[in-house]
Amino acid sequence: MRNPAFNQTLVLIPARMASTRLPGKPLADLNGLPMIVQVAHRAREADVGRVIVAVDDQRVLDVVKGAGFEAVMTRQDHQSGSDRIFEAVAAADPDGKVEYVVNVQGDLPTIEVDAVHASLRPMENPAVDIATLTVEIDNEADKANPNIVKVVGSPLSDTRLKALYFTRATAPTGPGPLYHHIGLYTYRRAALERFVSLGPSVLETRERLEQLRALEAGMRIDVEIVDSIPLGVDTPEDLEKARAILASRSL
Repeated sequence: MRNPAFNQTLVLIPARMASTRLPGKPLADLNGLPMIVQVAHRAREADVGRVIVAVDDQRVLDVVKGAGFEAVMTRQDHQSGSDRIFEAVAAADPDGKVEYVVNVQGDLPTIEVDAVHASLRPMENPAVDIATLTVEIDNEADKANPNIVKVVGSPLSDTRLKALYFTRATAPTGPGPLYHHIGLYTYRRAALERFVSLGPSVLETRERLEQLRALEAGMRIDVEIVDSIPLGVDTPEDLEKARAILASRSL
């Protein structure tokens, strides 16, 4: 079902050509389409708002536009995806009509429509500045894996947490579920503007987690609990997994 705030929502997909583990990642072939185009298709299928790819390379711009999607050229020296999407929002909506900005990472070609929808649900509460996603960890090894970011939050319902902290450590201690953070965000536009104006914070730098900047500044992040983790493509092995997933969906 179409998002009732469709005309006030912008879906931004940041795409960077610089990748050490998978060079030229946005243009990697994924079942006959460049990966960034596959991500754009998933975003369009979600039908939550206008879809724009924020690029830093003319080759990606040409490919995205050739596939029938909008694209905005952004600077190459951005330190984070949030900085890139903020530049793209300003270019795509100079009159400030957009209220919500959904940041779908450019390396999530198998993201499901339901996950994009879930990232918007916390915005029903006007006190929420930023919304994101999580899934309960069911693998014991993952609980101690520093590459898996955990959400520490206060339960608001069976499907939502109010974020208190994000960490690479195993937290919280004691009995109870642990949650794996999924890096898909929805921002209120004013919150995104404030966020990028703050600059890196102490805990953000220490944990290497950008979302801590918002919490340190007193911004509210609510986290919707979903059922599965979308595959992030960072390596050639991930690319093969994504090919298999998409192939199975087309059967």
